[in-house]
Amino acid sequence: MATDSPLPTLAPEFAGSAGPYRGRVRWTTVLNYVLLLLGGVVMVFPFIWMVLSAFKRSDEIIAYPPIFFPSQPNFDLLVRVWTEINFGRYFANSLLTATVATVAVLLTSALVGFVLAKYRFRGQNLLFVMVLATMMIPWPVLLIPQYLIAVELKLLNTYWALILPSLYSSFGIFMMRQFMHSIPNELLDAARIDGASEPHIFARLVLPLATPVLAALAIFHFMWHWDSLIWPLVVINTRNMYTLPLGLATFTNQYWTDYAAVNAGATVSVIPVLIVYVVLQRQFIEGIAMTGMKA
Repeated sequence: MATDSPLPTLAPEFAGSAGPYRGRVRWTTVLNYVLLLLGGVVMVFPFIWMVLSAFKRSDEIIAYPPIFFPSQPNFDLLVRVWTEINFGRYFANSLLTATVATVAVLLTSALVGFVLAKYRFRGQNLLFVMVLATMMIPWPVLLIPQYLIAVELKLLNTYWALILPSLYSSFGIFMMRQFMHSIPNELLDAARIDGASEPHIFARLVLPLATPVLAALAIFHFMWHWDSLIWPLVVINTRNMYTLPLGLATFTNQYWTDYAAVNAGATVSVIPVLIVYVVLQRQFIEGIAMTGMKA
C-alpha cells in the first residue's frame, strides 16, 4: 500500500521570510510609482500652464495669486499671433529647414555609422575618436568660425545658412554605429553571396533594420533644429526668413514682454514636435532600448 510522502517544508529560519519580503517589494513599487508620478507632474506642469495661458487674458497671466484656469477662454490670442506677425511664413521656414536637416542627418549618420561598424580600414578607430572628440567642443566656440564660413560662401539670409551646419551629427554617427554592431555579419555576407551590391545591402537590408534607431534620431534632431534660436539669429536678418523661435522673440523687447502672445505662439509651435513624436513613438522607444545593446 502506497503511503503519502511528506511535503517539503521551509527551514525555520526561512519560513517567515516570504510574507515580509513581499511587503517590502510592494512598498518599494508604490514608492517608485509615487516618485515617477511626482516627476511627471513637475515636467508636464509647465507645458499645461503654457497651453492654458494661450486662452487667458493678459491680466490673468501676470495675476497674483496665479490664476490656473482662464475665466473666459477664447481664441483671440491664437488669431492675433497669426495676424500680427507673419507667423505662417515663420512656421513654414522652420518646418522646411528642420525637415531637410533631419533627413540629411539620418542619411549621413546611417551611412557613416555603417561604414565605421562593418568595414575595416586603416585609421578607422582614429576617425571614430575624432568624431567623438567633436562632441566635446562647446557649440559657442564654433559659432564665429561657422559664421565666417557662411559670410565667405555668401549664404547669409538663405535657407542654406540654416541647413548646411546641420547636415551631419556626431551624436547621430555615434548612435548609428552602436546599433550597426548588433547587425550580424553573417546576414550581410549572405546578401553578398546572393550578388547584392554594397549600396543595395545598405538601402534594402541595413536601413529597414535600423528603422527604430533612425526614428529616435529623427525625433532628437528635429526637436533640436526646430527649437534653434542662436544660429538663425546670427545668420538671418530679413523677417521673411525668420524661423519660429525668431518670430516669437519679436514679442519681447528691452522694456516689456507680451507673455500672452508668447504663450499662444509657443503652443502652436510645439504641435509639429508632438506629431513627430506620436507618429514615431513606438520606434523611438525601441531605438533607445536597442542602441546600446552591443558596443
